Amino acid sequence: MEISNLKLYHFPATRSARVKWMLHEVVGDAFEVEKVALYEGAQYGAEFLGINPNHNVPVLKITWATGEVQYLLESAAIVEFLADGYPHCGLAPPPGLSKARADYLQMLHFGSTWMDMMLWQIRIHEHVLPEAERDARTIARYRKKFTEEVEPQLLQRFERGPFICGDTFTAADCVVGHSVFWARGYGLCRDEAFRSYVSRLSKRPAFAAAFADMGDFTPAVSGDKPLASRFTG
Repeated sequence: MEISNLKLYHFPATRSARVKWMLHEVVGDAFEVEKVALYEGAQYGAEFLGINPNHNVPVLKITWATGEVQYLLESAAIVEFLADGYPHCGLAPPPGLSKARADYLQMLHFGSTWMDMMLWQIRIHEHVLPEAERDARTIARYRKKFTEEVEPQLLQRFERGPFICGDTFTAADCVVGHSVFWARGYGLCRDEAFRSYVSRLSKRPAFAAAFADMGDFTPAVSGDKPLASRFTG
């Protein structure tokens, strides 16, 4: 099937940034972007809940050539879908039974689940939840776990190649790279190997385009913002 239009519902530096990055990799600037004012609680409006009951970003709206509209909500699924849907870009090993494909999928989902889960707990307890609901023990637990369990696994990979799956950039780097970028913002992934990795990624035009709006992001949600009273975790 052919796609006639792609539209990304996005907020700077969040999980939708990894999707925006991937879109720039595969279609350049040929997609629409709508910023969702998360801190103002726009994701809880009836219109947005109608397309994403999980009240978050990303949402990728796909308009097929037939006119049918479909919404994808999970960032890793969207990245994988785009990599496979535009095979000429060479951002994923071909689907099928191969060691390269298995390793690629392993790392793409490692970045979007295991890494993401820990970073999310750190973020919400440091910057999003109301003060009374923040838990210093949770922050300490996941900072320790990330440093002692996640970082060594990634460092072993960077000893073998410049990118997460070896010598070649893949869509898995859009996910893991975003998570490393996120981690560094919280004082994690400080080893020189991580700095070099982010430096390599930042030289990609699609990366620069995806994060050009970083200036619109602030990590802390002030208590007077609607999100502060509506956030559920």
